[in-house]
Amino acid sequence: MATTEHPASSRLRAWMLEGLSDMGKGAGPGGPHVEPEAVHKGQPWWRVMCLTGVDYFSTLGYQPGIAALAAGLLSPLATIVLVIVTLAGALPVYRRVAEESPHGEGSIAMLERLLPFWKGKLFVLTLLGFAATDFLITITLSAADASTHLVENPHLTDVLHNQQMLITLILVALLGAVFLKGFLEAIGVAVALVATYLSLNAVVVVVGLWHVFTAEHLVTDWTNALTMQHGNVLAMIGVSLLVFPKLALGLSGFETGVAVMPHVTGDPGDTEESPKGRIRGTKKLLTTAALIMSVFLITTSFITTILIPANEFKPGGPANGRALAYLAHEYLGNAFGTVYDLSTIAILWFAGASAMAGLLNLMPRYLPRYGMAPHWARAVRPMVIVFTLIAFLVTWVFDANVDAQGGAYATGVLVLMSSAAIAVTLAARRAGQRGWTIGFAIVAAVMLYTTITNVVERPDGVKIGACFIAGIILLSLLSRLTRAFELRVTSVTMDPLAERFIRDMASRRIRFIANEPDRRDLAEYRDKLEQIRADNDMPPHDDFAFVEVTVRDPSEFEAGLNVRGEVLHNRYRVLTLDSTAVPNALAALLLHVRDATNCTPHIYFEWTEGNPLANFLRFFLFGQGEVAPVTREVLREAEPNRSRRPRVHVG
Repeated sequence: MATTEHPASSRLRAWMLEGLSDMGKGAGPGGPHVEPEAVHKGQPWWRVMCLTGVDYFSTLGYQPGIAALAAGLLSPLATIVLVIVTLAGALPVYRRVAEESPHGEGSIAMLERLLPFWKGKLFVLTLLGFAATDFLITITLSAADASTHLVENPHLTDVLHNQQMLITLILVALLGAVFLKGFLEAIGVAVALVATYLSLNAVVVVVGLWHVFTAEHLVTDWTNALTMQHGNVLAMIGVSLLVFPKLALGLSGFETGVAVMPHVTGDPGDTEESPKGRIRGTKKLLTTAALIMSVFLITTSFITTILIPANEFKPGGPANGRALAYLAHEYLGNAFGTVYDLSTIAILWFAGASAMAGLLNLMPRYLPRYGMAPHWARAVRPMVIVFTLIAFLVTWVFDANVDAQGGAYATGVLVLMSSAAIAVTLAARRAGQRGWTIGFAIVAAVMLYTTITNVVERPDGVKIGACFIAGIILLSLLSRLTRAFELRVTSVTMDPLAERFIRDMASRRIRFIANEPDRRDLAEYRDKLEQIRADNDMPPHDDFAFVEVTVRDPSEFEAGLNVRGEVLHNRYRVLTLDSTAVPNALAALLLHVRDATNCTPHIYFEWTEGNPLANFLRFFLFGQGEVAPVTREVLREAEPNRSRRPRVHVG
């Protein structure tokens, strides 16, 4: 007895999977119809900088406090080291990434091109795990810091005391709800938030500097304390270099800056192959953002270290995770401080939105091409639920603590920055630019040292990253296994000679012989033809064409299929194909021929020798192996109507 789906359940399913394409389900060998993307007019680089800035600039909400905890009185000097690495290291690296990857793919795509086959795919999956760590911790850390600003507000501290975990979870849930409803990146909102936030920070900095320099003893007391604690300048510099990895959160934002490149307006003469205007605008974006952030990092670390007692930075202290807000309330009054808190909460929450958008854009960019995303993962809303639940778990594990999450966030940021430095080093070497190669190699060494040091001192980040990596690889392999029998061919094109072969055979029964190319001499084709005729009891006058598939990169999942016709030894017609998997390519060819001729084609195979399980693993990993039954299964999945399905014969 047939069952019918409840209307409410059906509507919920349709809403959850809205926008999901049914690849290979009745779409033919060309795959599903994909609507062309709307032409993006772009925005001036300075407006797009604000989209990056909600992530980058929002770290001012917690960076001075983290620096004070890590470096103590040396916080300003350690921050200067951070700024030097930013301007002399990270900025040149990502300016080069913008040149090498002008469509927003970033350093992951650069390294993917350098590492083909399965090792490249596994490397990209590993980097995606750290990228997921970066973006998810951005969501949870930003929400935790926003809740800290809310709880520590003098007007609300009595009401919201000890409610930081609940508030953080509510902010994360609210973020997920916004994306479930439908979220469009609003650059205008980002511009307003960044302009307001930076203006308020500028006021706090100016007032803080005025208090520092009008009370001369403050600077004198600080320098005397530094000398007593560390002795001399060289010792101070040495300690600053050692604690620098703990300040690495101040480097965040560069990956986002490259990811938003497609939003930047280019020159009228820009092409997709050479978007020079977009690259130039992105370089301005990266440079301006780095300079603005550098100024704020130095000035804020200076005034917070001198004006705020050290005990106030400790966990539970009123300046912990909100040093600038502490100064805003202390020196400008609670009214201004409340406005500052609201601005900080807004930009931190929007930084989480930017990170969620980054996650939803990053995973589909790679995983579907690898066949390593479940079918429903192409829909936004199920993925929003998955990421929100993971964010809940991370928040609970870290007890909504900003300092505790700093190590995990820094690990994700530093791994991606190290990969970017390595990628541009290899790119410069390939281009024969010896000076740039040496410079980028030094930056890569610094980034790797910082990453390793951060991992050793704060292993939480690599543990969480390892969990994401293991989860992504496991789910990816399971997805690829379940999708192994999809058609996996995005388009079929035939050269004139191949089309002629098909037209000639269409007047009779269309018969193909699957042949694994070896020597390709006369004896190979003669013996193969005689064997097929004998195994299938075929008349000697029936017409055949050989089909040969060469697997180029079996780690790729989807690809177009180019069919070329050849006449070998003046008597045998051969169709040659390049593909990622033999059975899927043969199935796509058969369906294409059926649709083009309105005739049912037949294909003939030999049974493959060897263990069936081993042959299936060969197919899964290398695109070859148990060809005949897998071809039949791919056809069955692609064409449910048995009467229209091409025929598979095995002898």
